[in-house]
Amino acid sequence: MAKTASFVCQSCGATHAKWSGKCEACGGWNTITEEGVAPPLGSGAARRVKGRKITLEDLKTEDAPPQRRPTGINEFDRVTGGGLVPGSALLVGGDPGIGKSTIILQALGKFAQNGGHAIYISGEEAMAQVRMRAARMGLADAPLMLGAATNVEDILATLEAGKPPAIVAIDSIQTLWTGALDAAPGTIAQVRTASFDLVRYAKASGAALLLVGHVTKDGQIAGPKAVEHLVDAVLYFEGERGHHFRVLRATKNRFGATDEIGVFEMTGKGLAEVANPSALFLGDRKSASPGTAVFAGLEGTRPLLCEIQALVSPTSYGNPRRAVVGWDTGRLAMILAVLDARAGVGIGASDVYLNVAGGLKISEPAADLAAAAALVSSFGGEPLPRDCVFFGEISLSGDIRPVPQADARLKEAAKLGFKTAFVPAGTSKVHGAGAAGMALTEITSVADLLRFAPEPQPRRGKVES
Repeated sequence: MAKTASFVCQSCGATHAKWSGKCEACGGWNTITEEGVAPPLGSGAARRVKGRKITLEDLKTEDAPPQRRPTGINEFDRVTGGGLVPGSALLVGGDPGIGKSTIILQALGKFAQNGGHAIYISGEEAMAQVRMRAARMGLADAPLMLGAATNVEDILATLEAGKPPAIVAIDSIQTLWTGALDAAPGTIAQVRTASFDLVRYAKASGAALLLVGHVTKDGQIAGPKAVEHLVDAVLYFEGERGHHFRVLRATKNRFGATDEIGVFEMTGKGLAEVANPSALFLGDRKSASPGTAVFAGLEGTRPLLCEIQALVSPTSYGNPRRAVVGWDTGRLAMILAVLDARAGVGIGASDVYLNVAGGLKISEPAADLAAAAALVSSFGGEPLPRDCVFFGEISLSGDIRPVPQADARLKEAAKLGFKTAFVPAGTSKVHGAGAAGMALTEITSVADLLRFAPEPQPRRGKVES
């Protein structure tokens, strides 16, 4: 008897032969549901159809670059690579309430004000709610077409009935359903089928498609990972609820650079662009305190300066505590081990707290040197010079390894008034001793760092009452 059903995990998309309470692929509980499968090829329901011959070309074929459609929001266009490409599909993900609908509505409203034809389809909110948000952001007069629907067939019929829009946004993909399937909205099969139908319309009509997707508690876009393979770009909207800024990051982009970021500030009138994000993340640095170091980082093609804060205190328990916000916990453990083994600091027995100011998340290995400097400064109890920046990768041997695009980091630091940079050895040979008007101090190993950073002082024991 032919198999007519399969069991699919609604969290990761893994297929199982039978139902079980736990998915062995992702570890999720009660995420496996039964779904129908397509009949095998060669059967009466799915008979193979003879195809048509396609045209083959060589690599020498010259194609004109795609004509992009800028939305008018510079930070959004920067992340997409200069604007939306006709026929492309973008997936925008983020936590609930982070501002996904706001940034999409602003982009389409600005595009419509500039004379573009855009359609916004809401599957979660009524059109009255969308109008209220648009009025609050000053977009009430924008000639943007609104719609509220969740059925894919109804949406496609509406789009095909009139002139193809330049941009169409669907908010959100988890609310859509198609009558071709019996599964509930938001399941693997419904999300995959709805996304495929909408992407196929975008490719055929030339409309740029924006899909809004929710994320799970692990920070991944809910639904199958196959949705990310269907689209041309995946953008994540990041930010902490306690902070007023938001970061739009491209993790996949077929028409632009990956890991490019756009920075926005949440205001009462929507999201405002931040032209100089380094100044935002550095904040007020008038008071010099131990345990703070400025890292000259790089996000995509944009140099970005941020402050790394460290606090080292005597432990009150048997096992020292490690708390990290905005950085990799495993990376911190490695830096502490290298400082103890290669520089003899003796910091591993203390409680260590490390934070990236402003809620920014850093994954670049070049932040190792700045983190090590902040840790040594806090452990020694003396502040680092206020006009210096750090960047460099620390190896397990204690050596400081060079990082890419050091010239861009130095130019950004010089623009913000910094005078000195602690850099890996050999940087001055490539970029000059006075690159960007800054004095370069080369560091070969973490042991050399102790010559420039405050010397760790012996800790006193607890004062007895």
